[in-house]
Amino acid sequence: MVTLASAPDSPPGTSADAHYESPYLQLMRHVWEKGDERRDRTGVGTRSVFGATLRFSLADGRMPLITTKRVYWKTATRELLWFLTGNTNIRPLVLQGVGIWNEWPHANYLRATGDDIALDTFVARIAQDEDFAARWGDLGPVYGKQWVDWPTYEPAGEGTFRAGPGINQVAQVVESLRHNPGSRRHIIEGWNVAELDRMALPPCHKTYQFHVAGDRLNCALYQRSCDVALGLPFNLWSAALLTAMMAQQTGLKPGELVWMGGDTHLYLNHAGLVETQLAREPQGEPRLEITRTPPSIFDYTIEDFAVTGYAPHPPIKAPVAV
Repeated sequence: MVTLASAPDSPPGTSADAHYESPYLQLMRHVWEKGDERRDRTGVGTRSVFGATLRFSLADGRMPLITTKRVYWKTATRELLWFLTGNTNIRPLVLQGVGIWNEWPHANYLRATGDDIALDTFVARIAQDEDFAARWGDLGPVYGKQWVDWPTYEPAGEGTFRAGPGINQVAQVVESLRHNPGSRRHIIEGWNVAELDRMALPPCHKTYQFHVAGDRLNCALYQRSCDVALGLPFNLWSAALLTAMMAQQTGLKPGELVWMGGDTHLYLNHAGLVETQLAREPQGEPRLEITRTPPSIFDYTIEDFAVTGYAPHPPIKAPVAV
């Protein structure tokens, strides 16, 4: 188990002088230098450790936004807002210039049709042709579907069942935080065993649990599988942002984000990224401002978020393993 915490408000035994990003970089170094080299689903290969924990204070607008490479926080925010709509088709993301999910439906299209078109051509067709997007752009019942429309079934007679009303877990947690803050059941779960085979990718960031301490809202995220180089910077930002949004909607202040990783890995073809990033020094302290209070957790727009104090190092490109 690797446990690392950021300052300030760090548990005993951590340096109060450490930059908030230091635990992330320490985790990256640990995985790269000590991780078990293993074969994986993608065929690329990884170095992996099992069981890692990072802790970040979210007080006073602090955000775990990585600075040793540029993280496109607006892209991650658009993805989170897309999750909250329950939509599972990439077209709304494509129309906003967000391409982080494009490779999965493209790969499915190639397998199903044998039509060897380039990714850029496929994405352009998704944007231009609604019928094509409806057929080939859907990812199956991934994150958003489970978050806001978890399927239920009810008896239809003679041993048959029909679809019942979906469960909006996010709305339920907001109400639970407002009216029963001491509950230990403030959970949003994405791991729907019955539907995993229909998903383009089973949920990696799978379980969110919220906890109220005084006037602070804490969040613990369990991630079953974590790409430390490409995925984790997005995951940390999105979980912290969701916590800040939930806190605003429930009259609380953001407290602490606790991130827990199961299979925590780096891909073997990311050596250049890892070495470049570990050679850089973190800088600055990004802070988030939510510029208005929408009527519900589902009514935020990208214009509602402003980040200050973010002057990162340049981006580092690396291939995505599909």
